[in-house]
Amino acid sequence: MIREVEGDILLSQTQVIAHGIAPQDPFDTGLALALRERWPSLVADYRHAAHGKAHQPGDIWCWSGVDDKGGVRSIVNLLTQDSLHAGHSAKPGKATLKNVGHTLRELAKYITSENVKSVALPRLATGVGGLDWSDVKPLIEKHLGELNVDVIVYEVYRKNFQADERLG
Repeated sequence: MIREVEGDILLSQTQVIAHGIAPQDPFDTGLALALRERWPSLVADYRHAAHGKAHQPGDIWCWSGVDDKGGVRSIVNLLTQDSLHAGHSAKPGKATLKNVGHTLRELAKYITSENVKSVALPRLATGVGGLDWSDVKPLIEKHLGELNVDVIVYEVYRKNFQADERLG
């Protein structure tokens, strides 16, 4: 079931937080920056993994770490954006609907294989990614709507506000 809420996704009680990035993302804007500030090892691990195998648009990269309460926080990085240039000088480009579709398909596989019961997403690829929500929302419904899990879409960001996710 997909539910739209207002609140701070960093306070989500879901098993997984998913968000969009670029292959060579510096994690310096938007939700990526907030995640980097809360879990600095996320970015270090992402960069280390990229040295072993270059991340490609349409892929996902999964990470788990310890949150401030001693629990495990899982984050799925959805590579929704293209890169401008190549190699170490690459900069994040804009998201594409093709990449969003591929990443959501991969996220659905991950949710099923890992027995995930709940996932939180922002309005994916609409901030830095530059896409229109009216184009992205149907893709979320298509790829995640039929799963038997709670899908919580943070439509409106409200810092330090706990959303009523109604999980379970």
